[in-house]
Amino acid sequence: QLQLVESGGGLVRPGGSLRLSCEASGNNFSGHSLAWYRQATGKQREVVARITRFLDIDYADSVKGRFTISRDNVKNTLYLQMDTLRYEDTAVYYCFAARSNWLDGYWGQGTQVTVST
Repeated sequence: QLQLVESGGGLVRPGGSLRLSCEASGNNFSGHSLAWYRQATGKQREVVARITRFLDIDYADSVKGRFTISRDNVKNTLYLQMDTLRYEDTAVYYCFAARSNWLDGYWGQGTQVTVST
């Protein structure tokens, strides 16, 4: 019903910046709460940042002050601005759109972010 496609990942040096985008199609997502997750090799998937349909926002402690989540309901796009990137930020980043709750929703295919010298 809702298709999500992430983009903007890539290779970046420590201290650098990237801006991830998640474009939705098939439906508008104005009524959905949205989130960015990430999964590093050998680790569990973890929530990075969330933004509700009412624009309430929360961040993981590890990214607070460095990452900014935002949404554009007209463009059906979710963003994650990532600044001051660290080696520990290396992961596949996934877009998620909730349906009835945070455990029920739609996933994008993921985009790789690699922080390396």
